[in-house]
Amino acid sequence: MTEKVDLSNEAIHWELGSSLSYGEYLQLDKVLDAQKPLTYEHDEMMFIIVHQSSELWMRLMLHELRGVLECVRRDDLDPSFKMLTRVSHVQTQLIATWDVLSTMTPSEYSAFRNALGRSSGFQSVQYRMLEFMLGNKHPQMLDVHKRDPKAFTALQGTLEAPSLYDEVLRLLSRRGYGIPENYVTRDFKQPYVASKQVAGAWLGVYHNAEKDWDLYELAERLVDLDQKFQLWRCHHLKTVERIIGYKPGTGGTGGVSYLAKALELKFFPELWTIRTSM
Repeated sequence: MTEKVDLSNEAIHWELGSSLSYGEYLQLDKVLDAQKPLTYEHDEMMFIIVHQSSELWMRLMLHELRGVLECVRRDDLDPSFKMLTRVSHVQTQLIATWDVLSTMTPSEYSAFRNALGRSSGFQSVQYRMLEFMLGNKHPQMLDVHKRDPKAFTALQGTLEAPSLYDEVLRLLSRRGYGIPENYVTRDFKQPYVASKQVAGAWLGVYHNAEKDWDLYELAERLVDLDQKFQLWRCHHLKTVERIIGYKPGTGGTGGVSYLAKALELKFFPELWTIRTSM
């Protein structure tokens, strides 16, 4: 027989008075009313929740990365390490969401896929914001967001602004690490091109790790961020391959073939190439 829990010594607030409740504070009436399946298929609810929760994790990731950017701009790196640690844990959660989605079989997805129309994760504003903020700049990617003027304007601003990596290289330059001038003042809306001089500057950071420990630590946190982003993409690809095979995506991409191209991308390329030289 299960014993009853004794609450007599607990100072529980049974009456909240004028205080917000847990649900009111979190606005759970809105959050839990946002799952609106378009069909009666059982698995569509899971599909919606996985993508909505991913968007919430991305929102936190963007919040933390904006804080990191401010720390880099003012050359105060210590607070950024806590933020980057949190980003790393968020990325772990994002990677794990693919495990949930991959419980859906091809026939289960096919049962409601047509209801999605042309909607696709390719159109995620926050995902595109993350890529622009981290340095994967492609002006053409803005076109899919033209129907949402507010999102388009926000993305355009991020596209044209220095990425996190651009700001880090500017910091290295201010610290005397010899970043080429055309990298400090480049057209930031264009894709980043790796540089031997930048690689040399990073080698200098690693060789001077004791003197410039904060730059060394930042470099390793950036490698971690980049690696987990690649793992996220890889899990995405394998989940898509498992569920739809090599069919085109709902957003018009080639599906698996498109996702495979992204696996080659590194946000901070010189931090990877110099490992062979160390």
